[in-house]
Amino acid sequence: MKSLKVIALKLYKLLFWSLGRCFHKDHRLIMFESFLGRQYSDNPRALYEYMSAAYPDYRLMWSVDRRHKKIFKEMEIPYVTRFTPSWIIYMNKATLWITNSRLPLWIPKPKDTTYLQTWHGTPLKRLGTDIDTVHMPGTETEKYKRNFTKESNKWDYLISPNRYSTEIFRRAFAYDRPVLETGYPRNDHLFMNNDSAAKEHIRRKLDLPLGKKIIFYAPTWRDDAYHARGRYKFDLQFDVDRMQRELSDDYIIILRLHYLIAENLDLSRYEGFLYDFSKYEDIRDLYVISDVLVTDYSSVFFDYAVLERPMIFYTYDIDNYRDKVRGFYFDFEQEAPGPLVKTTDGLLVAIRETETLDFNEKYDTAAFRERFCALEDGQASKRVSDEIICHLKDKIV
Repeated sequence: MKSLKVIALKLYKLLFWSLGRCFHKDHRLIMFESFLGRQYSDNPRALYEYMSAAYPDYRLMWSVDRRHKKIFKEMEIPYVTRFTPSWIIYMNKATLWITNSRLPLWIPKPKDTTYLQTWHGTPLKRLGTDIDTVHMPGTETEKYKRNFTKESNKWDYLISPNRYSTEIFRRAFAYDRPVLETGYPRNDHLFMNNDSAAKEHIRRKLDLPLGKKIIFYAPTWRDDAYHARGRYKFDLQFDVDRMQRELSDDYIIILRLHYLIAENLDLSRYEGFLYDFSKYEDIRDLYVISDVLVTDYSSVFFDYAVLERPMIFYTYDIDNYRDKVRGFYFDFEQEAPGPLVKTTDGLLVAIRETETLDFNEKYDTAAFRERFCALEDGQASKRVSDEIICHLKDKIV
């Protein structure tokens, strides 16, 4: 069976490559993809929305996993299903690919196609070739690093949100081509859609009560806790019953798991207090409506810092994660823009602490924003799009 899959993959790759030589390049076609075709979100969405308005002469198309087509149909967004014959044709004809995660390694980049890799976060945890030991299923350390750099060698442009990330990306991705150090396009939304009317609209759309504060819990995945390749385990590690008893008069909690986590948590007993938005199309609306972020090692806190709201880090497994699973790029325990807590007791104390006026000053969040968010001004999508469209026009002169 395994040998048949290998043969089929080789034939598919040959077909992709062959069709790439048959079709003329469509210099107005741009392909977008977010998180392996699973979402309409993140930097690709921000660039799509800006280009749709600013560059209407271009034809914009999404690459979508067949299991996640619903949102694209509902929002009437043009798409083609991943790995179908039509998808092969569109991918080969496109003048530009825009994605925020790695494409399958076996996909050859056609001649004269520009590949813009937006990536999807400022790194706290080690990436790519900087990871000492890879714990993910289905690979081993040297193979993982080799495959990563083989993919990054296809990229023509890479977006970076800040100078700190640029230095890490170049080394960890073994990448030496142009970097667009512009801030993240996805964060433009936090500047343009963050007033009281926008917040109320989102809360009503999500059927959330208007009279309570919102705690947003957004944890990352653990490389060494998995069901299978690409399907990771997760369970809530705080006492939800106690949280409900002590907080429900004033707060609700909204939850969003990482897209690689393959869990369907049963939260029915906490109805009206704990809401799961893991399948909501884009995290940006959840940022906007929340009053406090609780996370761990996820890059979400670099984006959320733009809002200048309190952040808490629930790091119950930090010793294992820091010393074994990934490792960090800076002293997280000393430099995090909020308290690190390991227990339900600590989490409850920290949540109540966010109600004080000097919370952000205590954790020097202004210095954190200056280091990591200085380029965020609501104009990153414009900067990236204008640069890339200029490049596309130069290609056909």
